[in-house]
Amino acid sequence: MQLKLSERIAANNFLALLVTLGLGVALALLLAAAVSFTSPVIVIAGVVGIAAGIVVMTNIEYGLYATLGVAILLPFASIPVNLGFNPTFLDLALLALFTMWFARVMTRQDEDFHFQFTFLGAPLAAFMTLAIFSFVIGMSHAGLQQQVARQFAEILLAMATYFLIVNVVRTRERLTRVMRWIIIAGAVSAALGILFYFLPHDLTIRALSLLRYVKYPDGPGVLRFINDDTAGTLRAVSTSVDPNVLGGLMILMAGLTAPQVFSARPILPRWFIFTAVGAMFLCLVLTFSRGAFLGFGVSLALIALAKYRRLIPILALGMIIFWFMPITQNYIAHLLDAFAGADRATQMRLGEYKDALELISRYPIFGVGFLGSPDLDTYVGVSSVYLLMAEQMGLVGVAAFLLTMGIFFWNALQAWLDGLKNDALLSPLLLGVCAALLGAMIAGIVDHYFFNLDFPHSVTLFWTYVGLGVTMILLGNAGERES
Repeated sequence: MQLKLSERIAANNFLALLVTLGLGVALALLLAAAVSFTSPVIVIAGVVGIAAGIVVMTNIEYGLYATLGVAILLPFASIPVNLGFNPTFLDLALLALFTMWFARVMTRQDEDFHFQFTFLGAPLAAFMTLAIFSFVIGMSHAGLQQQVARQFAEILLAMATYFLIVNVVRTRERLTRVMRWIIIAGAVSAALGILFYFLPHDLTIRALSLLRYVKYPDGPGVLRFINDDTAGTLRAVSTSVDPNVLGGLMILMAGLTAPQVFSARPILPRWFIFTAVGAMFLCLVLTFSRGAFLGFGVSLALIALAKYRRLIPILALGMIIFWFMPITQNYIAHLLDAFAGADRATQMRLGEYKDALELISRYPIFGVGFLGSPDLDTYVGVSSVYLLMAEQMGLVGVAAFLLTMGIFFWNALQAWLDGLKNDALLSPLLLGVCAALLGAMIAGIVDHYFFNLDFPHSVTLFWTYVGLGVTMILLGNAGERES
C-alpha cells in the first residue's frame, strides 16, 4: 500500500529533519523580511497576537476575556497594517467573538442551546433600528462617508454585544469568572493610571509613547492637563488617552467592585477588593473629571441606600474629610468652578449646549443622523450623551434609549425585591452593575463617551454591563438552577 506523504516523512528521520529545517528557514526568512519592512517590535507583537488569537479561538470564554481586556486596557490600539483603514484590536476581538458564537450555534456545539431574546431584546433592537434609520436619513444631506460608516458599524456591533452576553454567560460559574476578569482588568488600568501620574513626566512620556506601534499618540501630547495648561495640574490618563474617558471607565470599574467590599461572598480575595477599590477611586480622582466624580458619587449613594446602610456614615465622614483637607483644596476649587461656570472648559460646554439645543430645535424628531449637520451654521458634537443622541437620533432616539434603560432598572428592582437581594453571590454583583450603569448615565449628562462613534470600547462596556445585569436577573429568577 502506498504511504501518504505525512506517513513517509514520519517513517524517515532524515526526511523529517530536512522538512523541519526547511520550514524553519522559510519562517526565519519570512520574519526577517517582515522586520526589514516594519520593525522588530511590530513583528514580535504580530507573532504574539497570532498566538493569542489561536488560543482565543479555541474557547468562546477566552474570546470574551480578550474582548473585555482590550476594551479596558488597550481601547485605542490598532494593527499597524493599513487596509484602507487600521482595524482596531477591539474590532478584531469582537469579530472573532461573534464568529465563534455563530459557529457554535450553527454546528450545535451546545446541544441545549436556545437563543435568549430576553425582556430587553425588543426595546434594544428598536433602539438599534432607530439608529440605523437616523444614519440613513443623514445620508440624504451628507452622502456616505466610509470612515463614519465603519465607525457606525462598530457602534452597532458594540450594542449587539448585549445579545452575545445574555446567550453566552448563562451560568453562575461563568458569570463569576467574567466578573473577576473585569475587576482585575479594571484594577490594572487604575494602577497604570496612578503609576503614570506620579512617575516623572519624561519617563511617563517615554512609556506611553511605546504604544505608538499600535497607533496610539506619542510625544509630550500624551500628558493631559487641566485647560491644556502644561504648567498647571496634570490629569491621569492610564492607557485611555483622554482623562474623561478614563474617568468614565473608573465609574464602571469602581461601581461594580465597591459592593464586593461588604459582600459575604466576595468573588476575589477581600484584600484584593480593598486594594482595587482604593486604586480605582484614586485614579478617578486624579482624572479631575467632574462628570465622573459626580457619577461615582451617585453610584455609591445607590449602593448605600439599596443594601449597605453602614456605608452612609462612612461616605459622610469621607466627604467631610475630603472637603476640608488642605491637599484637596485645588481639587475642590476645580469642582466648584464647574458650578460657577468660571473655567474655560465649563464655558465651552455651555456654548456647546446652546448650539446643540439650536440644532435639536430644527430637527427634533429623528435628528440629523451621524454624518454631520445639514446646516452650515450648526454642527454635531456636544459633551453630553443625551444632547448628542438627540442631535443624531432626535428626541425619539433619546426616548427609546431611556425606555430601554428604564425597563432594565425596573426588572432589576423587581428581581431585587422578589428575593435576589438575599442571594449571597448575585446581590452584590447586580447592585454593582446597576450602580455602575446609573453612575455612567449621570456622568453622561456632561460627557459623551458612552454614545459616541469615537469611543466604541465605552459603548461595548456599557452594553456588556447591561447584558451581565440581565443575566443576573434571569439566574436569580431561576433560583439555584445551573445549566
